[in-house]
Amino acid sequence: MHVDSLLGDIQDTNLSYLLLVQRLLNEDRATAMFRLKLTESMADLLASLSVKQLGQLSRTNQLLCRLCFDDPEQLVKLIHDPRDQGLGQTHAALLMASVPTVTQFTATSAGR
Repeated sequence: MHVDSLLGDIQDTNLSYLLLVQRLLNEDRATAMFRLKLTESMADLLASLSVKQLGQLSRTNQLLCRLCFDDPEQLVKLIHDPRDQGLGQTHAALLMASVPTVTQFTATSAGR
């Protein structure tokens, strides 16, 4: 039962994430692509998905979103950053911008 609850949480998170991605892409495409590290073709695909397709895609047992940081030292720098809040956000943006773009799923897997 605990596994079912976790799976439900993952699926809910996936759907929330996909809806947020679409909203961000619709409101400010360039910024969304930068923040989400999406290629042009992935942004086109995600923006074009129907509600039904978003639901299908969200019903996986894997999280579709992931942390941008692969290096734990980057997180440590953000957590223990003594800068004032305004500069801290700029520092975080610079650290995240340095992480290469990774495509989370392909067009063929999204259409299933």
